[in-house]
Amino acid sequence: MTVDLALYQPDIANNAGTLIRLGACLCTTIHLIHPTGFPFSAKTLARAGLDYVDHANVHEHASWTAFDLWRREHGRRLVLLTTKADTSAYAVQYEPMDVLMVGRESAGVPDTVAESCDVRVRIPMRGKLRSINVALAASLILGEAKRQTDGFTGLQ
Repeated sequence: MTVDLALYQPDIANNAGTLIRLGACLCTTIHLIHPTGFPFSAKTLARAGLDYVDHANVHEHASWTAFDLWRREHGRRLVLLTTKADTSAYAVQYEPMDVLMVGRESAGVPDTVAESCDVRVRIPMRGKLRSINVALAASLILGEAKRQTDGFTGLQ
């Protein structure tokens, strides 16, 4: 078991494609929580995901409710990356059963979704700047979580 990555209702096809490509390269399952802000298809993801989409393990969930039910049934801890958290993403001990989740590029996640997450973390950054691109943020913390949980074992 290794850390997974969830995309909550992504707005931008290029970011979703980039993260699906990352998932393919790092053997990380991507959970795509619908609805998306773009028509979700291999064609819309092709620019950022290139031919990596065919190598990715993408699980689509029809809604937040469906995803939350799935992760609870499977005993998965949900870690939300958010600018509204007080805890540094680098102060957390990640677990192999974790699912890291990023929100919509335009709005993050609703408060009700944030409150149902087990852990909320932020990336420490320079003051007065809002945030890092969602694909970059997910990449940073996925790398840290995989490092902590030996998630790079078997990769070259």
